[in-house]
Amino acid sequence: MHVDKAKKRIAKQVKKGFHGYPLVSLEYFGKTPDSASEVVISFTEEEGAEPQKQTFVSGGDAREDETIQSTLLKIIERAGAKTVIEVNGISTLSET
Repeated sequence: MHVDKAKKRIAKQVKKGFHGYPLVSLEYFGKTPDSASEVVISFTEEEGAEPQKQTFVSGGDAREDETIQSTLLKIIERAGAKTVIEVNGISTLSET
């Protein structure tokens, strides 16, 4: 699947707003606000449940990585998510 198609389908899910659980959350991280080197996808099955998280790392910008975007879409679809949330912008990675 092309990166643009995957991004559009994810954006469409995000625009729907909150419709209950299961909920999937996406947050992008990078060293600068211009490029996301990581994305964390969180899955919460029901209210109050501990979210399950998975991190994907890209050598470039994760938002433009076809494999990562297609994988995120597949996870959303297979999880049967009723709500998809995307944190705006890129959170800064803390250097440890």
